[in-house]
Amino acid sequence: MCRNIRPLFNFEPPATDEEIQAAALQFVRKLSGFNQPSQTNAAAFEQGVQEVAEAARRLIASLTTNAEPRNREVEAAKAKERSRKRFGRA
Repeated sequence: MCRNIRPLFNFEPPATDEEIQAAALQFVRKLSGFNQPSQTNAAAFEQGVQEVAEAARRLIASLTTNAEPRNREVEAAKAKERSRKRFGRA
């Protein structure tokens, strides 16, 4: 499940709210063990996602670096190459 959580800091363009929300959802899924919570736990699950997303936004906004921003396309190409080497897909 957590393979979908990607680094979000120091990218150009910056991480979108949708990316932060998706990472928060994956994190809460991992912590709770639920892919889809029951109706009884839905409110707590959604609150957890919102709180994690807000904490992630604050964290990303407060981080600083002197490094050049990473390029999303270049990073995606590197990930595809690693996957190709690991799984042998052409």
